[in-house]
Amino acid sequence: MSNRKKKGRDVSGILVVDKPLHLSSNQVVQRVKRLFSAKKVGHTGSLDPLASGVLPICLGHGTKVSQYLLASDKSYQFCMRLGVTTSTGDSEGDILLQREVPMLTADTINTTLQQFCGEISQIPPMYSALKHQGQRLYAIARAGKVVERPARKVTIKSLDLVQQNANSLTLQVTCTKGTYVRTLAEDIGEAIGCGAHVTLLRRTEAGPFSLTQAVTLQQLEALQDNQTELDRMLCSLDVALLDYPVITCNEQQQNDLCMGRKIAIEQLPKHDLMRLNDLHGEIFGLGKWSTEGCLAPVRIFV
Repeated sequence: MSNRKKKGRDVSGILVVDKPLHLSSNQVVQRVKRLFSAKKVGHTGSLDPLASGVLPICLGHGTKVSQYLLASDKSYQFCMRLGVTTSTGDSEGDILLQREVPMLTADTINTTLQQFCGEISQIPPMYSALKHQGQRLYAIARAGKVVERPARKVTIKSLDLVQQNANSLTLQVTCTKGTYVRTLAEDIGEAIGCGAHVTLLRRTEAGPFSLTQAVTLQQLEALQDNQTELDRMLCSLDVALLDYPVITCNEQQQNDLCMGRKIAIEQLPKHDLMRLNDLHGEIFGLGKWSTEGCLAPVRIFV
């Protein structure tokens, strides 16, 4: 077994990157890792190379909250080309079918969009990273094969028309995790009667993070020789967990929780997840209601 230590700094936090087009999420992660000289870096749900926008990247202890960001709602603005269906559901695929686009009014479009609000079923696209019998679906699709994919329930929390042109629609959607916007666009296109595919996809929000907080790779690379300024770009871990209540712990309680022991707290709320803060207001972990009046550690960050 190798005794080599991981190279890099023990830097922790969350960086909100405005992912550019034509780079994979992993390529962005590797650039961030190099810029920050960080030991440990990961993202919170990938964006396709043809998608841009909010990509929260977790560094150090931030990777311990990535699963909670992965489970959060997302918002996207996307443009869909009407009348053309492609093999991938986006402009990179081969054209499968072309149909005439019917005359559409804003009222007609909004009535159609209402059909997709709330809980809906989606069949994941073949060109996705889901696995079938150990193989990625996109690898199976590239081999020219199609396999059956079970439908999944997702929730469309809002779906609004932003702009209408002759053969295209620009929409804004807020949805739960696991929603495929390409599939949503294809299904809307079929409901209209002419098919569609996505030509532009931009994530505007991911959990508590939005484009207003996002920095570009160019901004980060301009600071590559200034580690202090780069570190100031990082959000603290608790920013990702603002929806959860806070329990402030004294030193003894903190020590017990960090050792994996439950502690007794009067009038403890019955929450599955709570932020654990020290007396200085710094988050040191996550806990949960265990038994009556007892708080148990879930994840410790220090």
